[in-house]
Amino acid sequence: MSRRKNYKTPEEMSNSLNQQYEDKVRPYIDLVDSLRTLGVEKDLNLPAVAVIGDQSSGKSSVLEALSGVALPRGTGIVTRCPLVLKLKRNEKDDTWSGVLTYKDQIKNLHKPSDVGIAVSHAQNVLAGEGKGISQQMISLEIKSKEVPDLTLIDLPGIARVATGDQPVDIEKQIKELIEKFIKRQETISLVVVPANIDIATTEALKMTHKVDPNGQRTLGILTKPDLVDKGAEESVVNTVNNQVIPLKKGYMIVKCRGQQDINENLTLSKALQNEQVFFEEHPQFRPLLEEGKATVPVLAERLTKELVEHIEKLLPQLQKQVEDKLEKTATELKRLGDGVPREEIERNKFLIEKISNFNEVLTDMMRAEENTHNLKPKVFTKIRKEFAKWKRELDDKVIKLEENLRDEVEEYSKNCRGKELPGFVNYRTFENMVKKHIQEMEEPAIELLRNTIEIVHSFVNKVVRSHFEAFPNLLRAAKEPVEDLLEQEHGKALEKIQSQFKMEKIVYSQDDLYSRQLDAVKFKLEQVRNHSNIAFNKSVNADVREMAQHLKAYFMITSDRLANQLPLIAQYHVLDQYLSQLQAAMLSMIGGQNAEKLIREDSSVAHRRSCLKDRLERLRKARQLLSKFNCQSPSSN
Repeated sequence: MSRRKNYKTPEEMSNSLNQQYEDKVRPYIDLVDSLRTLGVEKDLNLPAVAVIGDQSSGKSSVLEALSGVALPRGTGIVTRCPLVLKLKRNEKDDTWSGVLTYKDQIKNLHKPSDVGIAVSHAQNVLAGEGKGISQQMISLEIKSKEVPDLTLIDLPGIARVATGDQPVDIEKQIKELIEKFIKRQETISLVVVPANIDIATTEALKMTHKVDPNGQRTLGILTKPDLVDKGAEESVVNTVNNQVIPLKKGYMIVKCRGQQDINENLTLSKALQNEQVFFEEHPQFRPLLEEGKATVPVLAERLTKELVEHIEKLLPQLQKQVEDKLEKTATELKRLGDGVPREEIERNKFLIEKISNFNEVLTDMMRAEENTHNLKPKVFTKIRKEFAKWKRELDDKVIKLEENLRDEVEEYSKNCRGKELPGFVNYRTFENMVKKHIQEMEEPAIELLRNTIEIVHSFVNKVVRSHFEAFPNLLRAAKEPVEDLLEQEHGKALEKIQSQFKMEKIVYSQDDLYSRQLDAVKFKLEQVRNHSNIAFNKSVNADVREMAQHLKAYFMITSDRLANQLPLIAQYHVLDQYLSQLQAAMLSMIGGQNAEKLIREDSSVAHRRSCLKDRLERLRKARQLLSKFNCQSPSSN
């Protein structure tokens, strides 16, 4: 009695998948292929299945078996560029067709035997005639009744040692290229490993473990089961059953054409039949066939299912990424503007508009009305903080005077007292102490000016760059008055501040102002003394007390004067005069003979604008594709 068959033959597999291909599988895979054709992969990562493996792992044989075409073979590195293999099942037509695309080249292929030569030629164009690699992609689309609906990305096999005319760092180059793809969360890694070696030693599996430690996005494929040594079959079975190095997606095992098969001209279809017989008749591997873990047709079905589920899961995220990129691209394109007009009259208008917009920002800055982005403080808000800091420094000086003045005055009295009786203020001593304390405030005042200039200079530079960065000549022309005029006004402001401090050393106040301030100081001191019940030795401390009161009263008047005067000097020169003169200097550039030169656009900016326009166009088309798909998708029906 024959054993009952618990697995599907390739023919049964094909028939069972036909309907779901049409209903669900193809729309999802076609969507991603259409997005990839638009070039959206330049802007964001698309769901994909990347095929990787060490050299001589059988990777090319697996891809040949899935695609039905013979890809380039040989020793060393065969896949030298990423190859996007788009397989499209065509149920209604028995004809085979292929399209190879790379750079701006499109080559129509009419029979499977054309593929190998065409791919080799494309690789030589992109990566050179040697054994180097390139990151530029080749796209191969195959339509046939014999292929599954599936898109795979074939990556170079991992070379451990450079040989012949390979670059010395070939291993590093290949690993960087592979990692670029497999580190993406959108990529399923298909790791091809020979069944006749220790799986733990394979570099490809180590690489996927590094970027996908839990194996969530990794599917292992064992090849060359016919080369497994007698007695080692159990270890292979354990690996496929996920008991050696576990992966969430598990493992499968396939037997593809070997070199001897190719030498004997064994067809790919015949190889699939031989594979079926091999697993049916193998005592240890037959259970893997029955459990749906063996043969290329089962792998094709599994990969298609995995890819569709992956796409379905990532679609909401993909749509959000497209919207975000669209918004950022439109914003950046708007910032770059439309470019320079060709007509002379229009160019002059363009220059006038550029300078007028720049000057308008300076006017808003002077009025403290400039637009702020990301809730950043206005220029005058920052300057106000510097003015407040200056006032605090003056107030701190008054407090320190209160704390140290008595000792300081007493020291002066011991050394400098003349014929005056206790309680009489020695004017020369008073004057010397005033000058000393005022002198100590000159450096903080100069720092206030420096900080104000730095705030204004930084903002003006940002405005200059944002308005003129696309026009190197205009940018250079604007930089000259920006720097020269600021230096000029800095010098004038510094001179006024130094003059102010020289004047402050001339001790003067209006009598009534000084008298009121002195009375206030004495009244406050009396309150403190009454509240604290402090007893003063009037005969000994009368002159000290009197001097301290006069010094505090005068310095409070000076402090109020400096608290307002210094910010006024800084504002007048660094905001009012500097920005007004800068506006005039910019306006003087209008109407000259050099307008065309001034607004000559940087070639990199023009290139950037062109790239942004292209990106905006493909992202809009991508959004349209995704919107249509959401309306028509199988899951929404």
